[in-house]
Amino acid sequence: MESWATFGGDLHLDLTGRRAGGLGLRAALEDALREAVQDGRLAPGTRLPSSRALGGDLGIARNTVVEAYTQLTAEGWLTARQGTGTTVADRAAPPVPATASETAPTRPPVRYDLLPGRPDLSLFPRSAWLAAARRALTAAPDEALGYGSPLGRIELRRALAAYLARVRGVRTDPERILVCSGHTQGLGLLCGVLRERGATSLAVEAYGLAPLRAVVAASGLTRAALELDEGGARTDALAGTGAGAVLLTPAHQFPVGAPLSAHRRAAAVEWARRTDGFVIEDDYDGEFRYDRQPVGAMQALDPERVVHSGTASKSLAPGLRLGWLALPRALVAPVARLKQLADAQSGVLDQLTLAELIGSGTYDRHVRRCRLHYRRRRDRLVAALAERAPGVRVTGVAAGLHAVLLLPPDGPSEAELIARGAAAGLALGALADCHDEGAGAAPAPPGLVIGYGTPPEHAFAGALDALCGLLGRG
Repeated sequence: MESWATFGGDLHLDLTGRRAGGLGLRAALEDALREAVQDGRLAPGTRLPSSRALGGDLGIARNTVVEAYTQLTAEGWLTARQGTGTTVADRAAPPVPATASETAPTRPPVRYDLLPGRPDLSLFPRSAWLAAARRALTAAPDEALGYGSPLGRIELRRALAAYLARVRGVRTDPERILVCSGHTQGLGLLCGVLRERGATSLAVEAYGLAPLRAVVAASGLTRAALELDEGGARTDALAGTGAGAVLLTPAHQFPVGAPLSAHRRAAAVEWARRTDGFVIEDDYDGEFRYDRQPVGAMQALDPERVVHSGTASKSLAPGLRLGWLALPRALVAPVARLKQLADAQSGVLDQLTLAELIGSGTYDRHVRRCRLHYRRRRDRLVAALAERAPGVRVTGVAAGLHAVLLLPPDGPSEAELIARGAAAGLALGALADCHDEGAGAAPAPPGLVIGYGTPPEHAFAGALDALCGLLGRG
């Protein structure tokens, strides 16, 4: 076998093709190694296998390898030192032609990130996660590391069923919970099932996360907008939408912030019963409330008509890609089938670790610490804006990790503030970007959506100063 050499990893050396082109064996080896150095597959400092090992791997004489190494060393491609073997020599990197994007004017780097939808990643409980992962892996049966149910590991589904019942009032059992890669994948799976059931439209709130609109559009469903007021989405308008389901954020509407009122929750569930439809409850910011009593999950009103969707993206980190769906019985099999087709199952080790965190009580303690941390940030933001930008009205801050700043009519426009912020290295969210124009919703008032949970703690004071300087009296 003369195509592969192993030196800790595999390296493809095409000697057969070169010899067919008329090169001798040694010349073919030299040419293959030279090309591997030139194209970067053999980086400077890489230690090559011994002449005996490479000759054995390629099925050629050791002396042929020695002669090839000697020639390439003489040319400066390789370096040979007694005691350290043969390594790839340091060489100046060839100039790389500039691309159009590199020659275009560059925007200032982001110094302060106040975009919404993300937590303070410096809060991730690294030590607790490592300890839980060690315990979980030690206790895991061997079969846990193989292919399993598309619903997810039973350890996590049991832990979630108990946790969601205790903390959010969800009525479910482990057999009706599916672990997925965050709310994004969960929504995509649900949209696929809705299409299979004959639905052509999904009712949505007039404001929401733009990436989720893309998920709905990619599924082939159209969107019908429900307008918002202080009571949340106008679910009394569902009857005229022709939708097969409705997507709501009842705990803390994104981005406006209002919880869905009790009578509108009941109206949505009654609509679903009457039309054989479903309510998809995105439990956005359900863990983080500050100035009001906990708002229970809407799913408890009718577990056979409401899908409860939650994630660990805010409480832990979005990079974990851990979410879950508490499903009506009629949707368990079809959603699990699509999950099986999508990726077979979510990562097992992280599932086992989260199950251990929840079962040990560590997850509860972590969420409580985060809730206090974000409440203090919210209070600092509100106080600073009241003092230094009194013309800006702050709304939607009774829960969650973001605030909506409604702009005064006689001040700079939303677009102008976004541009000024970008020039100063301040990343801000625009309320207009959350507005679902494609669903027929009314235009958005001018405003900013500020993710006060996003910056790490050491940067929050500077981010607050930059924001107030942009909006008010500095």
